[in-house]
Amino acid sequence: MNLILRPHHLLCTQSYEGRGYSPQFVENMDKITDILRKPTPTRICLKRDTDSLCEKCPNKLGENQCRGQDHVKKIDEKVLQYFHLEEKEYEYQSLIGKIREEMKEEILEDICGECSWYQNDGCIIRECVGIEG
Repeated sequence: MNLILRPHHLLCTQSYEGRGYSPQFVENMDKITDILRKPTPTRICLKRDTDSLCEKCPNKLGENQCRGQDHVKKIDEKVLQYFHLEEKEYEYQSLIGKIREEMKEEILEDICGECSWYQNDGCIIRECVGIEG
């Protein structure tokens, strides 16, 4: 499977707990996070477009278009800037290790603070990125 991830989905895949926007979305997210969470190195392509997780999202309106598009693009850019990332291929597990090393509470709040999952405590991202909650 050739996995493409939006930058902010690097954080979402760490905190995912089996809930989502629709049964189809959850099924797709389960499949992808199962692959990503294995210790075996997994190659991903980081892109600012709709990605492998977006494929089954009911908020996807078309290629590179979703509800809340401006917000999604803004948080993708923040992830790219904070962690000095580019649109290219990475090894997922190493990239997550880098993010965990560099993550700070104020960075997490800036990126995720407006997200409904984060605000409603449905997101366990603090623990996933090594920040005490």
